[in-house]
Amino acid sequence: MTQLPGLLPGLLDTEAIRKDFPVLDRQVHEGHKLVYLDNAATSQKPRQVLDALNEYYERHNANVHRGVHVLAEEATALYEGARDKVAAFVNAPSRDEVIFTKNASESLNLVANMLGWADEPYRVDRDTEIVITEMEHHSNIVPWQLLAQRTGAQLKWFGLTDEGRLDLSEIDRVITERTKVVSFTLVSNIMGTVNPVEQIVRRAQEVGALVVVDASQAAPHMVLDVQALQADFVAFTGHKMCGPTGIGVLWGRQELLEDLPPFLGGGEMIETVSMSSSTYAPAPHKFEAGTPPIAQAVGLGAAVDYLTSIGMERIARHEHAITEYAVRRLKEVPDLRIIGPATAEDRGAAISFTLGDIHPHDVGQVLDEQGIAVRVGHHCARPVCLRYGIPATTRASFYLYSTPAEVDALVDGLEHVRNFFG
Repeated sequence: MTQLPGLLPGLLDTEAIRKDFPVLDRQVHEGHKLVYLDNAATSQKPRQVLDALNEYYERHNANVHRGVHVLAEEATALYEGARDKVAAFVNAPSRDEVIFTKNASESLNLVANMLGWADEPYRVDRDTEIVITEMEHHSNIVPWQLLAQRTGAQLKWFGLTDEGRLDLSEIDRVITERTKVVSFTLVSNIMGTVNPVEQIVRRAQEVGALVVVDASQAAPHMVLDVQALQADFVAFTGHKMCGPTGIGVLWGRQELLEDLPPFLGGGEMIETVSMSSSTYAPAPHKFEAGTPPIAQAVGLGAAVDYLTSIGMERIARHEHAITEYAVRRLKEVPDLRIIGPATAEDRGAAISFTLGDIHPHDVGQVLDEQGIAVRVGHHCARPVCLRYGIPATTRASFYLYSTPAEVDALVDGLEHVRNFFG
């Protein structure tokens, strides 16, 4: 039976917000109303973002920076205006610290390659260490594995506790004087764990290591202040925060961006070119070779406007209320095991779970037949599944338009799954 929760404290006016998202009116599988609980994979897009994309292509489409005609100047203003919006959104000291990439994976690869090619004191080589964690998305594991293989650096990592937290009990042994870079996720994409940034950053700074933060699951859901984080680089992606696919962000401290070498070469990132050598443009253009994702940046700027108009603190409160309610309701489901923090404290809006011995792919398929969209699999975090001895998980993830009624639909759907498999 569906359990009506009453009015949860901190909820947004989701009835009004959902009117901005056309896809949420869809019906799937013979009349089932769509219940979209796959926001950690990608968010839905409001009309304001869709309209900005259409407006760009219909009225302003041109390449940026290199033209003197009206369309080129308009496109450049829109593209660079998006950079201004993102810089304000993350409280960057300078707009020139915001680099546009195609996603967070490219942002993290960019940092890894810069450090592999850098001169001292930033160079990663066989005498240095790279530290990551066992809960990382593959995008924050594989680039560092590749860098370690290429340079001979030692790759180390923090393990996980049984509760889905980072085991920092031996932080001084893991982060040492040889550590050159520490890279970790602010919020786990599979378990929702919010990590203790201050403790990790403090130790990294003690030994002079650079800090890289993957904020892909943080930027859409909470206030992201790069100055307060005290990290050296912060990466996130647009499509998880109401923006289009094909646009990511790397924020980096300006003095580092000035000193570190570019990763991609080509047009726009140069200052002068001769047949024997080249000099490079200042950041951020130094790291944006070729035609950038112009329309996507415009769409991301519109997404930033949209989220800012609602307020990131209000969005965070809404998601906390939804997550707290979801944790409580999921604990009522027999044989369900939450993977990760079992309370709503210090966790984000993604909840992974197993359901008895029913394979998560079967759980997801039966839920989909009821119109409920969840994620199943490793969630690009296979080491977490290995750590907890499970083949995969089912993940429900929430956003600013999620409702208690959708949580109830999920719980009812899981009861149907249990009955279906006997």
